[in-house]
Formats: sequence, structure tokens, C-alpha cells
Amino acid sequence: MKLHELKPVEGARQTRKRVGRGTSSGTGKTSGRGHKGQNARSGGGVRPGFEGGQTPLFKRLPKRGFTNVNRKEYAVVNVEDLNAFKAGSVVTVDTLQKQGLVKKTYDGLKILGNGQLTINLTVKANKFSKSAEKIIVEAGGKIEVI
Repeated sequence: MKLHELKPVEGARQTRKRVGRGTSSGTGKTSGRGHKGQNARSGGGVRPGFEGGQTPLFKRLPKRGFTNVNRKEYAVVNVEDLNAFKAGSVVTVDTLQKQGLVKKTYDGLKILGNGQLTINLTVKANKFSKSAEKIIVEAGGKIEVI
């Protein structure tokens, strides 16, 4: 088999339906939309989820849960990720973004205590977990709550 002998599978390619091209074309006049009715009109049709006037499924299902509008979302970093910095350096949201450890700042930065820290650092963040606080201080570093 050569490149010029390749052909698409039977039925894989279909010709486009050209509507509104005269009565003898088969799709002239009403262009396959039938006579009158909502779907025959321009801009006609129903929205997604519409069930012909019957109460739609999304309205029949019970409401569950609660969304707190005052929720704060923090960018989280584990203590083990801070080993990427040089000893004695100051770690802030900006330095973490430059390092690629944090993508978005959200409502602040929270340091979590997963892993070990081998260098002393000054870490500035909005929140610290108790274990993270302990690990940073034991490694000879300092914490600063912004």
C-alpha cells in the first residue's frame, strides 16, 4: 500500500446537506424543518433541560448543602517543598510564585506540616499549621504571620 492508494473507510466522509436550494433538491422550501411549530421558526427550539412544560429534573430534585460566601481559600505549601530555598532566605508568597510552588495567591498563604525541613528559613505566611510551626522552629527558622 502506498500513500496515494489510501482512502477513507466507507461511510466515514459524508457530503454536507445543502438546504433551501429549490423544491427538487429534497431539502427546499422548509429546509427539513417541517411545517410551522417552534422548531420551524428562526431562533426556535427549547433551552437545554426543558421538558415540554413538565417540571424539569433539576427543579424536581431536592436542594442540598450550603455555600459560604465569606469562605477564604488559601494557597497551600508543605514544609518539605521549602527545602528548595537557600539556607537563611526569606520565604514569601512572591518568592514561592517565582519558584513555581504556588500558582495563584487566592486569599493568602498557608504552610502545612507534611515532610521534613533541613534548612533554617524565615517564613512569612497568613497561616501555619501547628506541626508546620514546630518543624520550622526546630530547623532553626522563624515564622512571621502576615
